[in-house]
Amino acid sequence: MDYIGNNKAAWEEAFDHKQDGWGEENYKRLLNENLPFFCKDMAAELRSMDFKGKSAAQFCCNNGRELLSLMQLGAESGTGFDIAENIIAQASETAEKAGISNCRFVPCNILDIDKKYHNSFDFILFTIGAITWFEDLKPLFQKVSDCLKPGGILLIHDFHPVMNILPMPGEPEFDGEHLNRVVYSYFRNEPWIENEGMGYMSEPYESKTFTSFSHTMSAIINAVSDSQMRIVRLKEFDYDIGLTEVYDGKGFPLSYILTAEKCR
Repeated sequence: MDYIGNNKAAWEEAFDHKQDGWGEENYKRLLNENLPFFCKDMAAELRSMDFKGKSAAQFCCNNGRELLSLMQLGAESGTGFDIAENIIAQASETAEKAGISNCRFVPCNILDIDKKYHNSFDFILFTIGAITWFEDLKPLFQKVSDCLKPGGILLIHDFHPVMNILPMPGEPEFDGEHLNRVVYSYFRNEPWIENEGMGYMSEPYESKTFTSFSHTMSAIINAVSDSQMRIVRLKEFDYDIGLTEVYDGKGFPLSYILTAEKCR
């Protein structure tokens, strides 16, 4: 199954079906707000780090809004990688409109990032919903390790794997009166298949196939650790960062920030 090629086609189709104006005014927030597009805990995590004069990259950068926000912290250069060519074109347009000249965007399969980028970055960032598009995390995080400089930092801000066991509003299994109801296996192996577009970007439509995958927290940690990186910190939060607010504050771990360092 060429799920990566199919996902590329599905993402580019979703952008073609995007809601009017989606992403087109991101540059205004970049010009007028401090670290827009990051929640307060992730913004605090980023502010605690020294980006001045450093090189930063985002893998699966989408339309670049987060990487462009991060550039406010003084990074010398930024590079965003994403598989969807039309979405990444919007990232380049946003950078130009915001007057951010030291950030570039590269369309490619993350697993095929050119060797010229190896040992290039002080920081590599993954954000919400990025790693779910990879069936096997080992080659993904090995590519991260290859591209980091020795001592470089990996940052992941994402949905917590526990989110995968909870039914979302709109699904037949969802029951708003019983929010402690677990529906899916935490150890799910089969992929998630979707053909209704990309909800945050477009209205529902009969789309090309999106294929994504669940990963347990141990799978994430072990794949990072097996790629010449050591876990520095893991923070978990009881609020979601993009899917639904109905489970917030109910005792579930719903999002996390993981920090790792490439071995010197």
